[in-house]
Amino acid sequence: MEIEEALSILEKNLSPLGGGTAGAAFEEVALCDALGRILFEDVYAPMNVPPFAKSAMDGYAVRAEDVAGAGKENPVELCVAGELFAGDWREIPYKKKSAVRVMTGSTVPQDFDAVVMQEDTDYGQEKVFVYKSVRRFENYCAEGEDIKKGSLVLRKGKRIGRVEAALLASLGFSFVKVRLPARVSVLSTGSELVRAGEPLSPGKIYSSVGELLCASIKAAGLAVAQNKILIDDENEIKAALEAALKASDFVITTGGISVGKKDLLPKVLADIGAKTLFTGVNVQPGTPTTASVLDGKVILSLSGNPYAAMANFDIYFYRAAAVLMGSDSFVPKIVRATLCDECDKVSKRRRFLRARLEGGSVFLPSQSHASSVISNVLECNAYIDIPAGKALCKGDEVFVWSMGASL
Repeated sequence: MEIEEALSILEKNLSPLGGGTAGAAFEEVALCDALGRILFEDVYAPMNVPPFAKSAMDGYAVRAEDVAGAGKENPVELCVAGELFAGDWREIPYKKKSAVRVMTGSTVPQDFDAVVMQEDTDYGQEKVFVYKSVRRFENYCAEGEDIKKGSLVLRKGKRIGRVEAALLASLGFSFVKVRLPARVSVLSTGSELVRAGEPLSPGKIYSSVGELLCASIKAAGLAVAQNKILIDDENEIKAALEAALKASDFVITTGGISVGKKDLLPKVLADIGAKTLFTGVNVQPGTPTTASVLDGKVILSLSGNPYAAMANFDIYFYRAAAVLMGSDSFVPKIVRATLCDECDKVSKRRRFLRARLEGGSVFLPSQSHASSVISNVLECNAYIDIPAGKALCKGDEVFVWSMGASL
């Protein structure tokens, strides 16, 4: 099965949390805590931004017609009717051939329609000589220039990133309604695994994949319901899966899905009545990745190898999150880029290579692509999607997937 078919099957077996209706659950959170969250409702502007005409420069507010033709050889003299700093508010009536000393961000009084930069004047206090003409609304920010009162600013389903947060703050929103996050449980299987901070005895390794996935889930603005380490025991895995399905909207397991004597997940999933959606997808690493469904909830079973788990998590989980949260903003971006390094190894399967995307160019920071290695992913932000049986050369055009769900 190809990745695209597996993704289609996965999406068809998921539904938006709360049914995607107006009655779906939400909470109101402080704007500073809303990063990555999904807007519950459309946001309309309750005011103009900026709420008044303001100066874009330090200089003098003028009427453009009063300084028409001004130049070094024929300066225009204006009377300075007052001075305004950012934060000041004072009505200063316009009079013919008058100006108001203004600073960046200060109000521009009514009937003044431009700002002359102070560098184009003699910096006069009571009278000022202007050495350069300006057009109407030059160096001038009109009321509502950024956002008009009553306009639709953000649609429901939008994921809140830094720009969205800034827009909401500019409109005076300190709290915002967001959809309740999907609850995700992560179950890492393997008798060799030990949680970080505990003593490490011979034959044991610290569990890292669970932390990688939980960090990814939280960074996406979703909730980690459970993060457990399980030994290779059918009864323990079965009990943990059943508990996770009750506590979560989506369950992820790692390890135990291949063909070894202790790869118990396929049998346990069958024993609890889970229906297999797909397994054995044409991709390397992570070919054994499996998706199952039980009682309307999906279980995504990933390899225990760190890089294989990460790559397949990125391929499948964010598309699942997009359905659960009713927002396409989770969907990984796929772009074309020029390969700037050699990659002559041919794989029998479609292959996802760790890489670094910079503009329209993509690089291979490391020649090590082992599924068990993640230290070199520190230099990466993307995957090169290589078709089965294809060798790549420097200068080839390739498809590149984003790594993770960026904001």
